[in-house]
This record gives sequence, C-alpha cells and structure tokens, in this order.
Amino acid sequence: MRDRRHALYAISVAAELSGTAIQNLRVYERRGLLTPDRTDGGTRRYSEEDVERLVRIRELLDAGLNLAGVDRVLELEDEVARLREQQ
Repeated sequence: MRDRRHALYAISVAAELSGTAIQNLRVYERRGLLTPDRTDGGTRRYSEEDVERLVRIRELLDAGLNLAGVDRVLELEDEVARLREQQ
C-alpha cells in the first residue's frame, strides 16, 4: 500500500490534478491552508493528501466561502478526523 502522505508531485502537476492555478497554490501555502514538502533545493512537492486538500479548498471556494472561512472549515474537519481516530 502506498503512503498517501509521500510527496510526489511538482507544483504544476498538483495544480493540474486539483484544477487550481499554480499561483493559488502559493497563496494557500502563505495562508497556512497546506504545507507541501520541500526538496533540499527548496522545490515544493505535493502528496496525494495535499492534492485532495486542494480539491477540498476549491470546493469550499466554489461554494462561496472566502479563504478565512475555508481555513476554519478545514480546521474543524481536521479536528473531527482526529477525534474519530481516537475512538
């Protein structure tokens, strides 16, 4: 089984897979919505989990939320996931 957290994708591939522009990925990172891994040379690398999160961000933005709202929804979804894992 492959680790979904393993950083595989360059920023251009992650943008294409998520249906989001490259510059948006940089904005989302600056806003703390996701944190891609970095190579030793500083190149961003995105995992399958990161791409799924990007798709979720796009869905929330399409639903009319602003980035602050997206951030709060993602925080709450992460908290629910952590609580479910503890059960």
